[in-house]
Amino acid sequence: MLRLAVASLAGTAIEFYDFFVYGTAAALVLGPLFFPTFSPVAGTLAAFGTFGVGFVARPLGSVLFGHLGDRRGRRPVLVVSLLLTGAATVAVGCVPTYESIGVAAPLLLLALRFLQGLGLGGEWGGAVLLTAEHAPAERRALWSSFPQVGPAVGFVLANGVVLMLSATLSEEQFAAWGWRVPFWAAGGLAVVGLWLRSSLAESPRFLEIDDHARVPLAEVARSHWRLVLLTAGALAVGYAVFYAVTTWSLAYATERLGVSRTVMLACIMAAVVVQGALTPPAAALGDRYGRRPLCLAGCAAAAVWMFPMVALLSTGAPLLMFLGFLGALVAFITMFAVIAAYLPELYEPRVRCTGAAVGYNLGGVLGGALTPIVATALAERGGRVPWGVGAYLTAIALLSLGCFALLPETRPVPAVAAEPATG
Repeated sequence: MLRLAVASLAGTAIEFYDFFVYGTAAALVLGPLFFPTFSPVAGTLAAFGTFGVGFVARPLGSVLFGHLGDRRGRRPVLVVSLLLTGAATVAVGCVPTYESIGVAAPLLLLALRFLQGLGLGGEWGGAVLLTAEHAPAERRALWSSFPQVGPAVGFVLANGVVLMLSATLSEEQFAAWGWRVPFWAAGGLAVVGLWLRSSLAESPRFLEIDDHARVPLAEVARSHWRLVLLTAGALAVGYAVFYAVTTWSLAYATERLGVSRTVMLACIMAAVVVQGALTPPAAALGDRYGRRPLCLAGCAAAAVWMFPMVALLSTGAPLLMFLGFLGALVAFITMFAVIAAYLPELYEPRVRCTGAAVGYNLGGVLGGALTPIVATALAERGGRVPWGVGAYLTAIALLSLGCFALLPETRPVPAVAAEPATG
């Protein structure tokens, strides 16, 4: 179980590295390089638009790979999705800029970002289900949290590479070729991920299924549509909070507040490291007290913390910004630590790979794709403190709180042995 969990963690870390490194590049350099005819704010919005395309592609990837996972097994999904995401990421690092090939440059960027999202849309469902369906019921949330640590590791790895390059290269060198290096590194990471996943066993729960769904998406749409919509709405706040911290705030602080890129990356990475470390303990609480209570608590904490977070960010002081980010990410991981167990338990095994992945990735469209764009537009119209961004994030948190309130609890209840007969 430990070997499987570590392999799943490593795989999701590599795939999310690919996805996150694009977000960092979009916040820092893609606007001027690929949209030079736009104003600085419009260029950032356009770069975030290409960033959002990856989220739009993720539900499509969950349909495509969910069908494969429900029909052929969870394991093949992990291999194909990793290959697709890795190849697309390396290719992003090779795209010429607008100065070289004109409008074809942003179009290529869009296409490759779409392929990245397509691969990642299948990755999460396969990795989580393979771990959750191997895990003992009484520790399912704990073991399933290992793939959920992967995004934090991938983010720190992606931003660590960018931070190292940012600290050692001049602005001109970084803009000319330095930003491409993290994308090229994805090729080596993909090879490592394939090696780790080559010997994983298929999910025992999948092997027990006798009657596989012929068209899993059709069955999900017919019998589980309400559940898909509720899970998408419930998860939207997690995506919104995470990408407000890791993507929008990076662009906002460097462009509007004049904070150095190195300082911002260090503040965000430190908060994400704590988030990753807290994931297994939070998941263990989900095994003890239930999945739904932790999700409700995380949503409530996010709703309360969004205004303080933007106020702390607006100071431009590293310690205060770190504290703002940390509070937001603690609220985020209180929910998302148990999601890897919660979502699969909500769906029946024969359509689980499709249902859980589609709900998860639709939440990404609602929360992740729109947040950097909406937050950038709101901050541009606001004053020194972007209160509009706080209001937007709080509204999403309240929406998700309502959706979680309508979902059932799924924590397995231990069987109680019958008392021996007396008399």
